[in-house]
Parts: sequence; structure tokens; C-alpha cells
Amino acid sequence: MEIEVQNPTADRKATHLEKHGDIRIDDYFWLNDKDNPEVINYLERENSYNDSVMGHTKDFQKSLFEEMKGRIKEDDASVPYKLNGYWYITRYEKGKDYPIYSRKKDTLEAKEEILFDCNEEAKGQAYFKMVGLNISPDNTLIAFGVDTLSRRKYTIRIKNLVTGEVYPEVIETTTGGSTWAGDSKTLFYTKKDEATLRSHKIFRHNLGTNASQDIEVYEEKDDTFNTFVYKTKSKEYIVIGSSSTLTSEYHILKANNPTGDFVIFQPRIRGLEYGIAHYSGDFYVLTNADEAKNFKLMKVSEENTLKENWTDVIPHRKDVLLEDVDIFKEYLVISERSDGLNKINIKKWDGTEDYYLPFDNETYTSYVSTNVDFDTKTLRYAYNSLTTPNSVIDFDMETKKKEVKKEQEVLGGKFDKSNYISERVWATAVDGTKIPISLVYKKGIEKDGTNPLLQYAYGSYGSTIDPYFSSVRLSLLDRGFIYAISHVRGGEYLGRSWYEEGKLFKKKNTFTDFVDCSRFLVNEGYTSTNHLYAMGGSAGGLLMGVIVNIAPELYNGVVAAVPFVDVVTTMLDDSIPLTTGEYDEWGNPNEKEYYDYMKSYSPYDNVVAQNYPNMLITTGLHDSQVQYWEPAKWVAKLRELKTDKNLLLLHTNMDAGHGGASGRFAALKEVAEEYAFLLDLEGIKN
Repeated sequence: MEIEVQNPTADRKATHLEKHGDIRIDDYFWLNDKDNPEVINYLERENSYNDSVMGHTKDFQKSLFEEMKGRIKEDDASVPYKLNGYWYITRYEKGKDYPIYSRKKDTLEAKEEILFDCNEEAKGQAYFKMVGLNISPDNTLIAFGVDTLSRRKYTIRIKNLVTGEVYPEVIETTTGGSTWAGDSKTLFYTKKDEATLRSHKIFRHNLGTNASQDIEVYEEKDDTFNTFVYKTKSKEYIVIGSSSTLTSEYHILKANNPTGDFVIFQPRIRGLEYGIAHYSGDFYVLTNADEAKNFKLMKVSEENTLKENWTDVIPHRKDVLLEDVDIFKEYLVISERSDGLNKINIKKWDGTEDYYLPFDNETYTSYVSTNVDFDTKTLRYAYNSLTTPNSVIDFDMETKKKEVKKEQEVLGGKFDKSNYISERVWATAVDGTKIPISLVYKKGIEKDGTNPLLQYAYGSYGSTIDPYFSSVRLSLLDRGFIYAISHVRGGEYLGRSWYEEGKLFKKKNTFTDFVDCSRFLVNEGYTSTNHLYAMGGSAGGLLMGVIVNIAPELYNGVVAAVPFVDVVTTMLDDSIPLTTGEYDEWGNPNEKEYYDYMKSYSPYDNVVAQNYPNMLITTGLHDSQVQYWEPAKWVAKLRELKTDKNLLLLHTNMDAGHGGASGRFAALKEVAEEYAFLLDLEGIKN
């Protein structure tokens, strides 16, 4: 596609970066300064260019937005859950962007009590997010966190639910979450480092005092760890956790003794990961101890919690990944994964019951949902698939009867799940490994190579992208697109080893797996290189950056959202949020071997003079996870070196951060932009 509008360019200002005797010349390092008017000017010129080039799609974007919004029930509400005598509900009203949080005492017929109307709270804010709603044990207070910059620096406030008063105490630069002690007067919370945003300290706040008087009860001094605090489901313990990518550690304190000293549960041992849940005088420990790569469940008395006293409850299984457990008074619920599929196992503590919930699909997603009540026989879980909208289901673990409490409504009158087909296929990677791909498309599509196909993946941190339903995605499927999720190594789709085979010195498997999946989809006739598109965000944006360097000829278009593309420079800068905690994922480039390996794939460092696909790249000026300058620098370098006339567009949201725009529907405008970019490349105009 010819571009008539002159694309912007960034000035080249050489910065010499030296490490291990290696010199990198970074001509666009200067973009790392959003206080510099030149930087803002460049970003705004890129936005203007994007608006000009995509101007002919603006009406299409609006209609896509309305179409996607039109499938979503605006006056919607969550399935209520009961906690300590109250039913809690999150609901939305027609024409409004933000949730309303409410509760009803004892029964759902009781009068509604509004906790927060976030539509009112968000007035006058370009960005608004409320998190960490936390009710005191006596039901009279609620702590909550608010971010109005999209920088993930939340301010905690406390509201009196009897009088409606928001107390004057203001607790700044936190994670937003907090935990009440048993006295309903003491609040524990996590503070963030002002510069790096690492969660590094736990404080104790006494109701009615100034935050400056808060007592520091824990500091995580290792800058590769983050810390957090929560209360066990049994309500008996306050727990401080510390974790890095590979290692865990916990401290515990009786919830009714908030001024006491936290006691270490099991001191950290590098490579030992564990999580804890409390029940009837014992702790249950989900851990990789004793080389349990796929994790196992162990048990220990609350009186003596050191690892030497842990005993097996569910032993390690080579072919089953133990993902989580939920503890109830009479039942233990185990979330696990085998052959890439979610399984939910229910066991009765007295040994009289042991069974799995039945699922019979190869492309479904199921997970345990909100279960805050300890003394109940009801398990709430969710189920959906690539073709089936999400259902919230209450399951009676005693009678084995289930009740669908809510099935996601797809409005507009056009959706019929029988019109779509999903399947799972397996591509062969360059090293012979079989890589699963989940696919969904409209019935009647022929495998003749003419179909547009959007291939998505993430592939880092052991994060698994399950095959999930999306009403938004229907705007592509109904226009003839096939949608594919490539379950590449670096996630945990096929167990813990699947993750370990896609990190550190094996990170390149993630990239080559994606490319091999692309070739498979072309060779099998699902699409062709003229109609193949790729999409990924954050670490998935890194994936996009690598594939356009190593196999640009495979793709007609690529969307890279908030992409992590300047790997070496970022990982050498320990002042940037997340960097030090990422060493176990990517490696520490202060060590030459890791430096060399990172540099060999880092998208920014490997841009060369070659043809690149059509590309749309997005970022947020206030992004604290992938700083805006990474995609900005990448685009500037691509403009300098690429040898084609394909589209290269950068859109910076000047008001938002890593998660994009706030508000229920504002984010759909960004999706509409991405979809319009892809559909326009296919010549689809409406």
C-alpha cells in the first residue's frame, strides 16, 4: 500500500552504550525523557501521522466499536457472592463506563447499599481505576485503592459504610490492595518503591491515624523479589509473602494479634516455590519441593512449619501440572492441567469422595471462580470455549448437581454458537516438538489458502493463554477471519517444563515455535502469507518484534501492543520498574553470557535493512511495565532502516499506561483501531 502522507522521523543522536567490552550505538536513546518537549513532539507527530494514514478507516472504526459494544449487555451485573452476612454485587448501568459496587444484607431481596459508583468517582479524570475493595470483619469499613494516572501507583483510602464518610487518611504509592486484621481497626498494606515501583515494604496502619505514623512490619531487601500481604481464607492468619520468578517465602501472624511479630514459615531457598493455605490447625503447601517440577500438595502443622516437617498429600505427577487448590470446610478442590486442558478435582476431607468435573471439549477453558465462603458445599466455577460464551456455575459438591447462575449474553441477535467451529491442531517445531494451536472460525470456511488468519500468542512467565470465548472477536470471525492461539513454549500449557523450555537460554524456542506454527497454518491451507497476521502484547510484543526480524516474509500485517522490544537496554537499567525481578525470566545481562544471548534476539538491536510487514504498534505514555520509549525507539529505527513501503504506524495513548484506556468501553476503541488496521489490509471496508 502506497503511503502519500510523509511519515515522521526522529532525529538521530548517537549514544554509546558499553558493556562487557561491547559497544552499542543507540541513535534514539534520547527518546527516554518524556519531560523533553522534543520527545512529546515526536510522539504527537506519530499520532498525527497514524490519524492521517488511517483516516479513511475512522468511520469503519466507529462502526466496529458500536458493533462490539452492541454485543455487550450494558445494564449487566455479576453473580452475587456472600461474605460475612452480605451479598456483594458488581453491576453496570446503560451508557456508563464504570462499575457500581453494592451489597445487600442477608438476602438478595434486601435494600441495595451502594459502596461506590465509580462513574461518579471517575468524573474529571482522564484515567480512573479502583482496586482492592476490602471489607472489615465487622462489615462497617471498606478500604480501597485508586489510580488516576495509569502508573500502577494506587492511593489507599478508607470509607465508613455506616456514615458514608471517607476518612481523611491517605496512603500513597501502594499496590492498592490491603488486609484487615481481626479487630477491624488495623490495616496491613504493601508500599511501592517510588522509582522502580517494586512492591518492597509492608506497613501496619491504625484506623484514625495519619499514614506518616504507620509502622513498617516488613521490608523485602532483595531487589529481585516483590512482597505482598493477605489473609487466609480461614480468617485466622495474616500472611506476608515474598516472591521472585523462582523462589517464595512467607511470614505468618495470627489475625487477632495484629501488633505481634510475624514468624517465618519456611526461609527462602533459591528455586523453592511454595504457596500456603490454612485449614483446621494445619497449613497446606502447594510447592515444587523435592524436584516436583509440576508441583505437589503437602501438609504441615501450624505449630512447626519448616520444610523438614512437610508431608505429601497429593504427590508429584509427571504429566499433571498442579495449578492451585481451594480449601473448604468439608472439601478440597484442586485445579490442575494435563495435556493442556483444565481439570477440576474435588476431594472430601474424610476420603469418601474423589471425582473430577466432566468436560468434553479440546478447546475449552474452565477455572474456579469466586469462593470466599469457607463453610459451604457450593463450588463456584466458570466455563467457556472458543465457541461458547462464559458461564458461571454453582456446583453442589455433595449432590453433584449444578446450577448455571449466569451465561454471558451476546446481544445483537446474530450470534449462534453452532455457526462456529473450534479445533486443536499440532504443528511440528524445528526441533521436533509438537506445538498445540487452538483455532476458531466460521462454519463453511475452506482450507484453500485464501482465508485471513490472525495468529496470537504470549509465551512468557509461564502464563498460559487458554482458548477462551470473546464476543469482540466475532467482528473478525464474521468477516471471514480464522483466529489462532499458538500455545508456544514459555507458557505452561503443557506443564512446567513447557515454561522452562521457553525462558533464559531457551527463550528463542518461543519465537521459533510461533514461526513454525505460522508455517504449519500456511502449509495446511488455513491461510497464506498474503493473508497471515500476527498479534501480541507486552512480552507477546517482544515475540512480534522478533518474528518480524527473523521471518518478515510470512506476515502481511502485525499488531504489537505495548511491546517489550529494547530488551538489553531495559534489563541493564535496574531503575526501571520490574527489571530486577525479571532476571530469572530473561537472565541478568550484567553477566556476559546473558548479555550476548539477549542481544542476539532483542528486536531493537536486530532491526536491519530489509522488508518488514505492515505494522501497527501501540503504547501508553504512562506505561510502567513497558516504558513508552521502547516502542517509540523501535519505530524510529524501523523507519530509518526498512526497505519497503508497507505501513508502519505508532499510536501512543497520551493518557494511559500498560493496560490502555480505562472505562468499560473505552478499551474497545483501541480494539476497533487494531481490527480496522487488519481488515483494511484485507480490503474489507465494512
